[in-house]
Amino acid sequence: MVEVMKQIVCLLALCVTALLSVWMVTESQKKSGVIDAIEARRSIRAYKDAPVEREKLQLLAECGVKAPSAMNRQEWEIRIVDSKEWIDGCTATYLKAVEGTDKAKYMLTPTFKNIFRNAPAVIFVGAPEGEFSDLNIGLLGENIMLAATELGLGTCCLGSVLSIFAEPEMVEYAKKLNFSEGYRLRYALAVGYPDESPEAKPRDMSKIAYVEW
Repeated sequence: MVEVMKQIVCLLALCVTALLSVWMVTESQKKSGVIDAIEARRSIRAYKDAPVEREKLQLLAECGVKAPSAMNRQEWEIRIVDSKEWIDGCTATYLKAVEGTDKAKYMLTPTFKNIFRNAPAVIFVGAPEGEFSDLNIGLLGENIMLAATELGLGTCCLGSVLSIFAEPEMVEYAKKLNFSEGYRLRYALAVGYPDESPEAKPRDMSKIAYVEW
């Protein structure tokens, strides 16, 4: 009888261990699955006053360059700025350049901190002109945004940096990005810890169709 009880206890222990293993794998998938990151990603325009650890910024950049590219040319460059002094100086210079214009009015809201959606860090992406350039850097950017979501960070893709750095007064800040010859700034990603939780915008699933022969 004692031997039978021991066998039952061992069997129950094995069952509990197996169930626990399944639960842990399931929870891990919930936290780090690519599909979950896609579902959770939002464009964030409000960030906490907290710096982003450089280890995380480096990881985001590395995830970016692991994206596929046409013929694996990897024709992209990433510049990371997390210096508050640089961001604030860039913001002040730009606001002075557009003072009195509609551009300035658009920027200056009660919650305004800087021209990069108030983010504490910015990832600038540069690339040369080319047949597949837009596709390549798009893949790179999506990798970064999904990785950021998994790390608990928010991002916002900023095409506005093109007009910002086109202002003559911004030339010194543009030079500081130090892209290689033939490369130019294409967009930037605001990065930081989210201070908002926006709902997902509706998606038009009617855009999807199967092609039948």
